[in-house]
This record gives sequence, C-alpha cells and structure tokens, in this order.
Amino acid sequence: MMTTPVTKLTKILDLEAEKYRDQAVVGGLASYVPTWTQEARRAFGPKAGDWIDEIAGRLRTYSALPDTAARREALVTLRDVLNRGPARAEPAPDQAPKPAVKPSEPSPPPRQPPDLESPITVVRGIGPKRSQRLQRLGVHTIRDLLYFLPRRYDDYSQLLPINRLKYGQEVTIIARVKKAYTRDTRGGRSIFKAILTDGTGSVEVTWFNQPYLANQIKQGQQIVVSGEVDEYLGHLCFTSPQWEPLREELLHTNRIVPVYPLTEGLTARSLRRLMKRVVTYWSRLLPDYLPRSVVRAEGLLDLETAILQAHFPSSQELLKRARQRLAFDELFVLQVALLRQRHEWRSEPGQPIPVREDVLQSFVHSLPYELTEAQQRSLEQIVEDLQSERPMTRLLQGDVGSGKTVVAAAAMALTASAGSQAAMMAPTEILAEQHYRTVTSLLDDTLGDDIQVRLLTGSVTGEDRDQIYAGLENGTVGVVVGTHALIQESVTFDRLALAVVDEQHRFGVRQRGALRQKGYNPHLLVMTATPIPRSLQLTVWGHLDVSVIDQMPPGRKPVVTRLILPTERERAYAFVRSQIEKGRQAFIICPLVEESDKLEAKAAVEEYERLQQTIFPHLELGLLHGRMTGEEKESTMARFARGELDILVATSVIEVGIDVPNAGVMLVEGAERFGLAQLHQFRGRVGRGEHASYCLLISDSSSEQAQQRLKAVEETNDGFALARKDLEMRGPGEFLGTQQSGFAQAVLAMELARIADLRLVERAREAARRFFETDPKLADPAHRLLARRVDRILEQGGQIN
Repeated sequence: MMTTPVTKLTKILDLEAEKYRDQAVVGGLASYVPTWTQEARRAFGPKAGDWIDEIAGRLRTYSALPDTAARREALVTLRDVLNRGPARAEPAPDQAPKPAVKPSEPSPPPRQPPDLESPITVVRGIGPKRSQRLQRLGVHTIRDLLYFLPRRYDDYSQLLPINRLKYGQEVTIIARVKKAYTRDTRGGRSIFKAILTDGTGSVEVTWFNQPYLANQIKQGQQIVVSGEVDEYLGHLCFTSPQWEPLREELLHTNRIVPVYPLTEGLTARSLRRLMKRVVTYWSRLLPDYLPRSVVRAEGLLDLETAILQAHFPSSQELLKRARQRLAFDELFVLQVALLRQRHEWRSEPGQPIPVREDVLQSFVHSLPYELTEAQQRSLEQIVEDLQSERPMTRLLQGDVGSGKTVVAAAAMALTASAGSQAAMMAPTEILAEQHYRTVTSLLDDTLGDDIQVRLLTGSVTGEDRDQIYAGLENGTVGVVVGTHALIQESVTFDRLALAVVDEQHRFGVRQRGALRQKGYNPHLLVMTATPIPRSLQLTVWGHLDVSVIDQMPPGRKPVVTRLILPTERERAYAFVRSQIEKGRQAFIICPLVEESDKLEAKAAVEEYERLQQTIFPHLELGLLHGRMTGEEKESTMARFARGELDILVATSVIEVGIDVPNAGVMLVEGAERFGLAQLHQFRGRVGRGEHASYCLLISDSSSEQAQQRLKAVEETNDGFALARKDLEMRGPGEFLGTQQSGFAQAVLAMELARIADLRLVERAREAARRFFETDPKLADPAHRLLARRVDRILEQGGQIN
C-alpha cells in the first residue's frame, strides 16, 4: 500500500506520454494534485513533505508548458523525481539530519540547514576531490552550480533512421548492436567497433582508445548514438560519437546536449549527470528577486524554468528564452543599482561653479590649435554640468590622442578661476607627470601666477610635499595633478569642487570614491581612452552621463599598420633598426612575461635577452612587465621617455600610461592573442609626434578568424569601429579583460545576452527605469529580495564603476 500513490501516478504519466495533451485525467494533471497529495502524505508521512510538494508543483505547471517537447522533458524529469522516492531525495534546507544523542547529554547546537550559499560539498556526490576540481572552475556554492552554465550546446535532437543519414549531418540514431568487437593497431592503440542496425539499414561506429566500451556495449543491446555522420571508403559511419543505453531519460544523446567547461579530473558525462541532478532539485529553491510585475510585463520565463532550460533545453526556442531571462535578470538588477547610485549622488546638493566666460574664451584662444567639434561639444556639456546644483558625474571617452586632457584642463581652469579647487588623479607617476606638464602649459596663460598648479606623487617628499599639503589645505593650490598620493588621509582640501580621474578603469571604485570624499559632493569627471560600444556603456556606465570625443585633431598622422608573417620577422627587425638609426625609438610587445610549457608564445623576459644579445647588441634595450615593482616600472618608463633606451620590450602593461613622442615603431609579437581594442591601445603609444609612425603585427596563427581580426586592425584606425568588432567577435568577458573584476555583473549579463544584443540591454534599462520611478528607495516589502541584491552590489563596490 505504501507505493500505491506512486503506482497510480506512474500509470497516469504513462497515459499522458502517449499524446502530451494534458488529458490523462479529467481537468488535466493539475486537477489531480489535491487527491494525489492527500494520498501521498498519508502513505509516506511528514518527512516526505518536500518530495511531495516538488511533484505537486511540477504537476501544477505542466499544462502551462508551451509545446510537446517541453512537456516530454517535464514528464521525464517528473518520473525521475517520482522514482527517486522520498528517502533518496536531496536534503531539503529545513530537513538537515540531526545527530543522535543520548537523552542525558546536552543537545548540541542545531545544524544549519543547507541553502544556496552552502558549499557544494553538501550536495550528494560531491566529495573533497570533486569539490576541488569544481572550485578550479570558480564553483564554490550551490548557487554557483546553478549558474555554472554550459559554454555551448550540441544539438542532437534530430532523430533519423539509418537509411536517411547524410554525410556531415549532426544526428541521433536509435539502433540495436548487431556486432561489437575490439582490435589493436600496430602502434598499440585500441579500436572498438560496433555495427548498428535499426531495421532500415546498418552503420559502423568506431571509438578510438576506449577499450572499456567492450564491457558496456554488448551485442543485442539497444543504444542511442549522437554525432556527426562521417564517411570512410565510400560508406557512411560515425567516429567517436556520444552514446548511451536507451532509457527513459537521455542526457548525452537525442537532445540539445549541454557542454560544460571542464578541468583535469572532470569528465563531460559525469559533470552532465551531476548538473542534471543539482539543477532538477535545487533550482526550485532559487529566490526570484525580479518583481513579478516586471516578469509579466516583459513576458519572461519563471526563474526555475529558465535555469532548467538553460542547462537542459527542450528546444532551441526555450534555450533562447531561458538565456534571455537570465541575462535580463543581471542587466535589470545592475541597472536598478546604477539608478540607485545615481539617485543617491544627485539627492545631495553639489557646488555650482560660476563659470566665467572670459576665462573660457581666454583658455580656448591660448591654444595653438582649434578644438574639434567633438571637443567643443564635450566641453559645452561639462560647462553646463559645472553650473548645475547637482554634482556632475560624467564619463569622457575618446580615442588615444583625441584631446581629452585639453577638455579636462579647461574644466579645471574654470573651477580654479571661480575660487574652488580641481584635482586630477592618474594611475602611474609617469602619466601624472605627463599630465602635469600638459596642464601647466595649458593653464599658464589662463590662470597666471595667482593660482598654483602642483604635482603630488609618492616621489614628492620632504619640504615640497609639506608645501603642497599646506597649499591644498589653505586653498592657494588651485589645481593639483597626482597619483594615489592624492587620496592619503594626510591630504586635506580647502574647497575641492572638481575631481578628474584619468584611465578610470585602472582604479577601484573605492579609490575614485575616496577622491570625491575629499570635497563636499564635488563634480566628477572620469576619462578613458578605451572606446566603449553603446551596449557596454548602458550596462556598465549607466549611472554616468557620457561625452564622446570621436574626432582626431587635424594634422595628426595616422599610424601605418601592417600584418607581418612570422617568416618576415627578420625583415621587421631590419625596419626597426632603420627607424632607430633615424633617431626614433621602438616598442616590442610580447604576450607573456616568461616562457610557458603550455603556451607557444613569445615571452618578454626571454625575448628581451635574445634581442639584446643577438638581434640588437649595439642598442640600448629595456624590459617592462607586470611582475616588476612599481619603482622598477616607473624607472624603466622614465628612461625610455628621456630617450635613454632605444627599444622597450614589454607586456601589455604598456597598454596605457606612457607618452613618448619620439617612439615611431610598435612591433607586437603573437598579435592574435590580444583583443582588437587592446591592439589599438598599443598602436596609440606611437604616432604622438611629428614623424611618421608604424605598427607591425606578427601573428603565429594561420586561422581564418585570427587573420580576419588582425586585418581589421590593419584596415582602420577608428577605435570605436574596432571596439564594436572586438565585442562581437570575443564577447565582453575577454573584451573587458580578466583584470576588470568590477565588471562581473555586466560580463555575465552580456555573455548570456550573446555579446551585443543592444535591444535586450535597452529593454532591461527601460524596464528598470519604469520600475525605479515607482519605488526609488526599494521600500516595498515585495521588493525585499531585489533591495538586498542591489545593496550587496553597491556594498561590494567593484561591481559598479
């Protein structure tokens, strides 16, 4: 009698599986829930409550599934849960086993029930070794497992009889093993072969170096095989396809099969089985922080269905909808957090700066060139912001050499001439020194001697540092340019009204915030030379107003870019030597710091030694990479800037922050290993003087995609066009770089959104804006989960830049 409810429901599911029309019982499966639940609770008792509730929930949602494929998948999962039984269920969060104790002993503290933040070791089947392997993939908690999404999918859902197979198809067949045998090759390898038949024909299947299959695939067995149809000696065949025995639920064949990232010790099949079990049980416990009104208005899948379909999709359409739902979630919460941060910044009054038109005109007329239209437009936007009672929060982006510093200097001049103070923070001393020289020369004619412009870095010590500290505190220093030294506790401003942050992505959000906190809600202007496609602008910098300088100053010579074959490397060296003989300097960029056993790429340390000893023995070479100390890097860059070095061998650390007008050649080894935007940044290190400049890209890859990417760099100097193409081809994770940890939310969202789906980004942004207008403080109890998630993002800081 104990199994009667299971037996009854199994028969009903068998009947439903004939047509999948929800007609197995009158009124559909949902109508049977009260009867079955009552019988199951009576038969199994209260300990089976979670198991019973899970089955009841799946029965209730069955009729809402969109098509037969989804219902077939749902029934397979339902049978699995039903057959698992209450005793074999995963431990529910409120049913953690309690240790047995003697009545006379004091009770130990209750065990914390497992939840989504619990370590993955609480999941049945994940021991210490498997846990370590999963942690190498970034999976630490159950929540991480649920969002550990496949990197791609193999679509084996096309089921065909053998007589309809065609070469090159990705298909699935169901057949009987007519013959199976193993043979060894002369080289000691084993080959396992099976002849399969399904009544319409026969086909040979071959697996290499898998002798254990002889114990798994037997004559007369029914198996399912999925893979690409191959051809050998004029006959169609399969070579090393996926396979599994024919059974109710298929994970590796006859479906859209998820392919997960792997690491040593984890196999695709075992990980797939683990993920199926985890996702089936734990996805129902995921709290949905997205407001129900938004889910309904946007026509989104419910979260549990989205997670299930993102891992084990029933159809391509459901897979698309599932990934869009998950991407929308991340985009929406990020946008709400951005709006919340913007609202908080603007809720406090700022310091309106009375802009003097005579000072602005004096600054513009003192320039040895005319501002471009893009510079004028950006300056007008900034001037309007400075006069506002709301503090400016603006991103100024422009290509390398487009003239961002001039626009920022104008804003600093206007601020200082109004009796307030302006500060510019740069990530390195050499870049701060460059800005100081530029800003000083630009402001000399405008500010005169009444307002001091000073440089503050870690190298400024003793009496000079004390004078700057005093000048900042009493207001006689109106403009200061510096590094992290500006945000030390000992630095006090009299009236900081404008904070400018250059290469803003090189600073953490707390560092930028620390500079703002040196004044009372000062205006904030952040600058970047990395062109940012609109989709990422909306996603990552949605809380900032954006000004774009998309024109280059007249007269600037474009850098000549050439793609060089590895066989032409000596010719490239000869060209570098000829340019140095003309008085120029050169960069040589390597993708690695030191040689790697796993990567065949030029390494800076070894390449520096080889070039110095054998290629350029009579020239002065310098070495620069990320493992050097700050002082070592600063010293090397300074020597190169002073002309003491002919060639600087470096890694990508040179991407930003050094301006050497005499540098005329940029040679990039292993160019295919860098993103297009990064290559464009390298190229921007040359062509900054009056002489013609060159960028030589050497690629060790002959792949068509690598050649296409590098051809794009060769054909255009438009950084924005390259950034869009880079985002499309590589995705936001690689586009932003592994060091951009602050972009984690946006990266996940954009990866899920399939790179550059701007419509989804704008849709999430608009939905967030409408929602935020109704509850800007997230005070509604129904929005408690969303508020908690937004708070977590804002507290972590690095999530919003």
